[in-house]
Amino acid sequence: MSESSAAAAAGSTAANRPDVERDPTSGLEPQAAVSAEMRRTAEEYAARDADAGEETRPRLDYPPYRSSLLRYPTKALVQVDPEGVELWAPCFGERDVDPLEADLTIQRGGEPVGERTVVTGRVVDGDGRPVRRQLVEIWQANAGGRYVHQRDQHPAALDPHFTGMGRCLTDEDGWYRFTTIKPGPYPWRNHHNAWRPAHIHFSLFGTDFTQRVVTQMYFPGDPLFALDPIYQSIVDPRARERLVATYDHDLTQHEWATGYRWDIVLTGAHRTPVETDTTEEGDA
Repeated sequence: MSESSAAAAAGSTAANRPDVERDPTSGLEPQAAVSAEMRRTAEEYAARDADAGEETRPRLDYPPYRSSLLRYPTKALVQVDPEGVELWAPCFGERDVDPLEADLTIQRGGEPVGERTVVTGRVVDGDGRPVRRQLVEIWQANAGGRYVHQRDQHPAALDPHFTGMGRCLTDEDGWYRFTTIKPGPYPWRNHHNAWRPAHIHFSLFGTDFTQRVVTQMYFPGDPLFALDPIYQSIVDPRARERLVATYDHDLTQHEWATGYRWDIVLTGAHRTPVETDTTEEGDA
């Protein structure tokens, strides 16, 4: 969804709340109103029946995420038969992915601006077994919080030496590794003064074209966590924490890069929360 259409959706939703005082400069609801809704939902979730189990995915119907209310799926998915080629064709192999594509700091003939960062981890199934030779793709904003995307209207500078996109294959033990720049937070018009925590988008393809997982990795200690309705749409705190990487000082390299580790679990009780297609501007 474009920023303008997302803003229109947010504005339409806000118009349905005439009793909510909006900021006179932006016409959007204040952070306090959104935070109060998130807090009530969190309290209701904490007070639920203990047998209800853990919610491991983002809620589609999550009112604080204003711009999703008019576009999230309301009907059950329809199963369709994929074409044969989509069931047996491996999407990418070693001949298709150059190892240099995992280094986002060397793609445009110069050094990108920002904190050089190594992000690595394992892709495993629910039993801890490595998922080998799987395509892992990432995309992200630059250090100023700006995507290389025609609809990104955040007035931060584009970095001529940074595309924000990379990919690699997992190795025999399920490891992936990227060298990149730590992304910056960026504003979005969900409500007045809304800023997204710094994050990196991950996509994993399985053994055929019909298998794909999309999720986000966050950085530890971000002060925007409690204020962000996308992050908070995963209402279970333990599930949310599985989206946050761990700073690893042994991975950090002297005078060169900081290091973070983030494992992706595809199935089981410790499964990494995944996204639906209801993502915000710049994430497409």
